[in-house]
Amino acid sequence: MAHHFPEKQETKETLMSNESFHVAIIGGGIGGLCLAQGLSKAGVSVTVYERDRTRTDRLQGYRIHISPKGSRALYECLPANLYKTFLSTCSLWNDRFSFLTDQMQELLALETVGDSHQIDSHKSISRITLREVLLAGLEEIVHFDKVFVRYRETDDGNIVAYFEDGTAVKCDVLVAADGGNSRVRRQFLPQANRIDTGVRGIAGKFILTDEGRRLLSPELLRGPALVLTSKRRSMFIAPHEVQRVKQGSAGGFGGNDSASILNPDPVFDNTKSYIMWGFGAPREDLRSLGDPERLGGAELHDLVRKSIVQWHPDLQDLVRLSDPATVSLQHIRSAVPIPHWETKRITLLGDAIHSMTPYRGIGGNVALCDASLLCKNLAAAQHGEKSLLRAIHDYELEMVEYGFKAVRTSMRALEQTITDKALAFAFRKTIFRFLNAVPALKRRAFQPTDLRRHHHYMRDSTLN
Repeated sequence: MAHHFPEKQETKETLMSNESFHVAIIGGGIGGLCLAQGLSKAGVSVTVYERDRTRTDRLQGYRIHISPKGSRALYECLPANLYKTFLSTCSLWNDRFSFLTDQMQELLALETVGDSHQIDSHKSISRITLREVLLAGLEEIVHFDKVFVRYRETDDGNIVAYFEDGTAVKCDVLVAADGGNSRVRRQFLPQANRIDTGVRGIAGKFILTDEGRRLLSPELLRGPALVLTSKRRSMFIAPHEVQRVKQGSAGGFGGNDSASILNPDPVFDNTKSYIMWGFGAPREDLRSLGDPERLGGAELHDLVRKSIVQWHPDLQDLVRLSDPATVSLQHIRSAVPIPHWETKRITLLGDAIHSMTPYRGIGGNVALCDASLLCKNLAAAQHGEKSLLRAIHDYELEMVEYGFKAVRTSMRALEQTITDKALAFAFRKTIFRFLNAVPALKRRAFQPTDLRRHHHYMRDSTLN
């Protein structure tokens, strides 16, 4: 792969200590806010421009799985008090992951180990609460209701970003963190495309009241599970057990945060425990029951119910008893990997460059890793350890490699899960059952660092 670096510009850039520059981030999602926190912590001038009108617009009311690498990235970017708050607002961690048939037959059960209060461990948190944590302390840095339109490079090397409201801002570095439909990417890297996989995800929430717990099989409460079938459909299930933290111990986050107060309906309520379920199937397979593109929450809820009518009654009850108001549709899209481009003072992170399917559950965590890596490099430039262009170049080379690798493995996971090959499904069932029956082989096949990648395949990426 050719790596393009403007050497002449590099030699013109001085490596004087404490070189000052300003970073403008387009997009206030998980990756953009994590980067802003890290840069602010490192003393780098930064501003975030978010298209949402307020901090509670377009909230996503589902959980997100934070991997050890994602947790480490948050630890590196957040101030100590905010990382402590993040830990205190995470849900209780389940230490079991199962593969089930649609008749609730266990194919393989994997036990995970670790302390969720350790930095390098798995965690689960409400997306709403995580965003509140990431926004804390950035009141003067994040500007809402700023819809990015285009940018212009000036003769002196600066970047001017233009917004729909007619305003413009100048910066030294422009970072695209504006998601899969990134406008920055379209202008900067028009050759970077995304494809529609044809798969649609439909997700919902089953609120875990005392009565609800009694109605469901205990198996569904033990930990995340992936339901595999011989047809081209699957379902991911994950309990989200809200911790009962002492009043004030979480610094006002989680429990009754502003998002929950302003949005009391079930999809945005992050005060109650629930089971999140995500049903996946090709759009063409669902059209006989209704085109998901044209359906609202209640109709999508009904479509899933009809799609699993032959599944185990417990799985049917999980969907049937879920509030239709919590049901939403996700288009499963994926970036097309491209070689590294010529480094400029414009760069990208997260879904803006390497959006991926949620079938490995790593999209959000890769964005957090991007934020941490870019922050380290820009901080090095700020401290005179490398030039600004070299800092961006070094970040991009590493990010492109692991980012597009994650894109490819996520696509492979989708293809393995949503398959119409009955023979392949039967073979997988046989292998899983064999490993499940021989613990020693199972431990060898699924070391802790390997088996965790099977966790949380749905809802770990921003809704497109």
